[in-house]
Amino acid sequence: MRLNTLHYTPGTRKNKKRVGRGNGSGHGTYSGRGMKGQKARAGLNIRPGFEGGQNPLIKKLPEQRGFTNIFRTEYAVVSVGSLDIFESGSEVTPEELIAAGLVKNISKPVKILADGEIKHPLTIKAHKFSAAAKAKIEAAGGTIEEVQFASTAD
Repeated sequence: MRLNTLHYTPGTRKNKKRVGRGNGSGHGTYSGRGMKGQKARAGLNIRPGFEGGQNPLIKKLPEQRGFTNIFRTEYAVVSVGSLDIFESGSEVTPEELIAAGLVKNISKPVKILADGEIKHPLTIKAHKFSAAAKAKIEAAGGTIEEVQFASTAD
């Protein structure tokens, strides 16, 4: 095999559209730009969302503006009140929460929120705690321990 004998497979390379080369080419006269108007002229620059001066759709829907933070951390949320199913003095880990059916899997870090009441002391290991949840757990005589989240995607 030699470099000068290599060829592209037929059909993989497409010729560039050459506009304005006569009507016989199929792209003559108006060169695929239609007839007249702003879009037919050279130097066209219309910003995205511009609707020719009429009130744009994005201004009619103010609640759609803003942005979505793609770096946001999503948590698997567990309320303090649902931890009453564990026995007094037991250690609650993310694995225990999965076994109890409070969390589906460990693809997201577990966060404990202060919804509900806890009646007995527990040792709770989770990735994050709300301030009010910490207060409720410690008031019931329990202890908290924040563990690092080991991402399963890595």
